[in-house]
Amino acid sequence: MNDESQNKMGSPTPEELRQQVERTRDELGQTVEALAGKADVKAQAKEKTAAAKKQAAEKTAELKEQAAEKTAAAKEQAAEKATAVKEQAAEKSAELKEQAAEKTAAVKEQAAAATAQIREKTAQAAQAVKDRTPEPVQEKTAQAATQVRESAARAGQFAVDRTPDPLLEKADRIAKAARANRTQLLAGGAVLVAFLLIRRGRGRDK
Repeated sequence: MNDESQNKMGSPTPEELRQQVERTRDELGQTVEALAGKADVKAQAKEKTAAAKKQAAEKTAELKEQAAEKTAAAKEQAAEKATAVKEQAAEKSAELKEQAAEKTAAVKEQAAAATAQIREKTAQAAQAVKDRTPEPVQEKTAQAATQVRESAARAGQFAVDRTPDPLLEKADRIAKAARANRTQLLAGGAVLVAFLLIRRGRGRDK
C-alpha cells in the first residue's frame, strides 16, 4: 500500500497530526489561562479582604486612640475646672472671713469707745452733782443709796427664795453682766437720787 491508499482508509497525515497537536495545545493554553485567571481572581479577592480587614482594624485602633485621648482631655479639663472652682471658693471664703473679722473688730472698738465715753460722762456728771450738792444733801443721798441697796438686797433675797433654779441661773448670768457696768449704774443711781433730793429741797424752800 502507498500513502494515498492509507489516506483513503482514514489514517491522518502528518500535517493533520500537527494541526491537531497545535489545536490541543491552544485549547490547553486557554484552559490554563482561564484557570490562572480564576485563581488570580480568588487571590485578588483574598488580598482585598485582607486589606479591608487591615484597614478596618487600623481605623478601629485609630478611633479607639482618639476616643481615649478625648476622654483623657475631658477628664483633665474637668479636674482643672474643679480645682479652679475649689480655689475660688477657698479664696472667697477667706475673703468673707477676713471682712467679718474686720467688721467685728470695728464694732468692738466702737462699743469700747462708746462705753468709755459713757463712763467718762457719767463720772463727770456724778462729780458735777457732787460738787454742786451741799454736804447735808450728800449725806442724805448716801443714806438714801444705802437704803436703796438694803431694800434691793432684801427684795433680791425674797425673790431668790421663791424663784425656780433655772430662773436663778438666768438671773445670775444677768447679774454678772450687770456687775461689769456696776460703776456706771451706781453713779447713775447716785445722780438720780441727788437730783431728786435737790429738787425736793428746792420745793420745800419755796
